[in-house]
Amino acid sequence: MNGQNKRARRPTLVGPAPLLDRVLALASPYNSSLLLLIVFLVVIVVGLFVVRDLHSTNVEAQKMYAGSVLGLHRIGELQYQAQETRRSTFYALTTNDSNLQLEYADQSREADRRVNEGIGEYLRQVHMPHEIEVGKRLQRDWSDYLSVRNEVLASILEGSTKEAVNLDLKGGVPSFERVRQDLEEIKRLYDQQASEQLANVAATSRRTIFRLIGVLGITLTLASTSVWAIQRSKMLGTIQLAKLQMEFVASVSHELRTPLTVISSAADNIADGLVGGKDQVKRYGLAIRNQCRQITELVNQILLFAATKDRKNRYILRPLQVSQIMDSVRDNTAELVEGAGFVVEQRIESGLPWVMGDLSALSQCLQNLIVNAVKYSGESRWIGIRAFLHDSGEQSGKEISISVEDRGMGIDRLEMPHIFEPFYRGAAVSAAQIHGTGLGLSLAKNIAEAMGGTLSVVSELAVGSVFTLRLPMVEKQELEMASVNSEGDPTIRK
Repeated sequence: MNGQNKRARRPTLVGPAPLLDRVLALASPYNSSLLLLIVFLVVIVVGLFVVRDLHSTNVEAQKMYAGSVLGLHRIGELQYQAQETRRSTFYALTTNDSNLQLEYADQSREADRRVNEGIGEYLRQVHMPHEIEVGKRLQRDWSDYLSVRNEVLASILEGSTKEAVNLDLKGGVPSFERVRQDLEEIKRLYDQQASEQLANVAATSRRTIFRLIGVLGITLTLASTSVWAIQRSKMLGTIQLAKLQMEFVASVSHELRTPLTVISSAADNIADGLVGGKDQVKRYGLAIRNQCRQITELVNQILLFAATKDRKNRYILRPLQVSQIMDSVRDNTAELVEGAGFVVEQRIESGLPWVMGDLSALSQCLQNLIVNAVKYSGESRWIGIRAFLHDSGEQSGKEISISVEDRGMGIDRLEMPHIFEPFYRGAAVSAAQIHGTGLGLSLAKNIAEAMGGTLSVVSELAVGSVFTLRLPMVEKQELEMASVNSEGDPTIRK
């Protein structure tokens, strides 16, 4: 039987990374999925940084286009309209046709309107103090030029071309030169902004490339590490299983050798005529029967485990009374319990509902728990068996609980996740020279789950353990259907 208070005997690990091997051994049932999940999460996190950089690059490029490229386009249009204003005025100065002079004057005023609109748009969009200062200076210089231009146009329309030329040379040319310089200054500012933003875009692009390379490197490294860790974990699991199987073979050999030695010795004494008298023959017969029973139980456990692993066992499920199950368990364990001097305290609630199960399998499950209690009760000679109706608090509603309690060695909380594993036997059990195959609790759990139930344990060191088998109760409709079909074969094969 599987033992209690068992600290797993992990194989001694030789190598440069014993700590990593211990971690892999502990996480072996989950390491493949866990490692792949870690790789996936790391790649996602780094990928998010890359996506953020790509988004930043896109935003910077849009800002550069909106701020600098469009700005340069607008300032080019502004320069063109300013030149158009100047050219229209100059054309008006070079013609004597009054109609053309009037047309050129209108063209000049239309162009200066567009310039005024462009300057206003520029001042609405800029935010830096230097940009605002240049924009206001342009607005002021343009206003000064327009004042001179208006006087020049007025003189031209009045026929005073010579006076208009003098006004233009004296005030118009220097005023327009200042406007041209202001426009060049604004263009220079746009060029500077475009260069800075282009540098930011280039830096972001380089950072994105480096991170993409990093993503590929991290992915490759983590994938390689994961494959290595998975393979190493499988190797450790194989080594651990091989060691457990070797221990299992040794335990079975010992379990077989002891009763066979007793049987052989008793048979030799009987054959040699050393046994005389009815009492001696009876004593030797009882000894042979007990040892044969132990061998039979051991072989049955091994065969049942093999059938469970190969999924060859087929259970016949039918409605059962709890009392039927308890009577079968009591009959199968009476000789063992009485021979070990145990007191069994049994409490079964009256009127318990029926359960659906295989009588032989459920008896074997509870028998394993009782044998387990006998082995690990230490100096205590008491076992408590209780059957009661339990409210699971889930959708399944109420269920039947059958518990087997002892006041023995107890189980360390670190051992709880392992006690239902096949072949599992701990150092404490070996130190106490308690023999067993390590299959009892594993078989009991498999049987419980095959019946649609569960097997759980609550334990405390040096206090004792309570193993509880929970089975779904048979609904009234199922019981009535089984009763109606009782003349046939009211069974379910599983």
